[in-house]
Amino acid sequence: MPFNIGLSGLNAAAADLKTTGNNIANVATTGFKQSRTEFGDIFTRSYGTISRTNSGAGVRVVATTQQFTQGTLEFSGNSLDLSITGRGFFVLNSAGNNDNVYTRAGAIQVDNEGYLVNNGAPPLRIQGFPPVDPSDPNSAFQTGLLSDMQLNLADSPPRSSSEVNAQINLRSDAMEPLDNEDPPVRIPFDTTDPDSYNFSTSTTIYDSLGTPLALTTFFVKTDVAGAWEMYTNVDGVTVTPDDPPEDAPIGPTTVSFDTNGKMTSPALLTQPDLDDPSNTHVPIELDLTGYMPLSNNARLGSIDPETGEGDGIIKLDLSGTTQYGQKYAVSSLEQDGYTTGRITGVDADEEGVLFVRYSNGRALPLGQVALADFDNTQGLQQIGDTSWAETTASGNPVIFSPGTGSLGNIQGGALETSNVDLATELVHLITAQRNYQANSKTISAADTITQAILNIQ
Repeated sequence: MPFNIGLSGLNAAAADLKTTGNNIANVATTGFKQSRTEFGDIFTRSYGTISRTNSGAGVRVVATTQQFTQGTLEFSGNSLDLSITGRGFFVLNSAGNNDNVYTRAGAIQVDNEGYLVNNGAPPLRIQGFPPVDPSDPNSAFQTGLLSDMQLNLADSPPRSSSEVNAQINLRSDAMEPLDNEDPPVRIPFDTTDPDSYNFSTSTTIYDSLGTPLALTTFFVKTDVAGAWEMYTNVDGVTVTPDDPPEDAPIGPTTVSFDTNGKMTSPALLTQPDLDDPSNTHVPIELDLTGYMPLSNNARLGSIDPETGEGDGIIKLDLSGTTQYGQKYAVSSLEQDGYTTGRITGVDADEEGVLFVRYSNGRALPLGQVALADFDNTQGLQQIGDTSWAETTASGNPVIFSPGTGSLGNIQGGALETSNVDLATELVHLITAQRNYQANSKTISAADTITQAILNIQ
């Protein structure tokens, strides 16, 4: 019996050494969770035996359990790296397979088909919820549809400009541009003569093929208090608002202000703009149809989604423009068009939404990363590559959006390191070694006793 007890102790200590060694070996493994060897004593008895007179029969390994505590986040600088703060697992799947596996390791890559995959062998695809409208930066997500997350490697298509919003301050002490004649005469407006206007500012607009066009506005003070003339020039052609070019000479738009510096012309909107409450005045409509004969067959203005034709209208909104006694200033100058864009990166927010950034300034949703949680994480089965599979002991997964319910949040550009405490494991290694040595002494002592008995004459 002592031999068997000592042998059970050796086996238990060896299992403890194996678990500790595995923890130490994976101290740098992303998403790894340390394990702990748990023991139970062996106690044999027959029917009717009084237990207080019996000695134990050794020890056995009851379980090797994993400790799902949070690992430290290590920022990698790679925007595709993802980590979870809190509960939850990333959901992975292989192509054409309905069996999900789960991991805390978020080292994500893009394969040759644009799918987001992990670094396993073979790589598994990250699962997520697709956007309802991939072209809408504020799109909701189809949380009832779990699918492979795939990056569209094509360029982002351009959009024709249809609106320009400008907030400008014009100096209240500006003077009408006059020549040096006697009496002085108003200098005729000329885009090439800076003395013929008081102030100008420029922005870039785009046609339907993404070709950039320079739109410049020139402001000329008149001899009427608070009144200005505004000329608009698009790529070298000065435009007359609302007038076809063949029917009217090049002419300005009148912009007027009251004594408080607030704009009175163009007039205030009769109904508020519900889409953009900052738009308070009637926009100036610039008809570019005749002024801009585009040789590349592009279109301008709002594009009809069915016919592909553009109306050629650019709406110039000066809401917020003022006339104060300070210097000329441009507070805001924005337009809604953009050129073709190439992918420059992928970002993730704390709710797991992945945004694809393009060189034209666009950021479109790729999808929302799905997270899974289990009633009993200890019941998950390890399958290698820092991954787990569900079992009857773990229960069915709850899969939903990060930050909801018990699920944690996502940190982009970071990886969760192993939760192994190396100093603790090294001390445990010494303890397990001493346990092994002590059990070997039990066997040695039993052998000495046996030899003594055998030597009795």
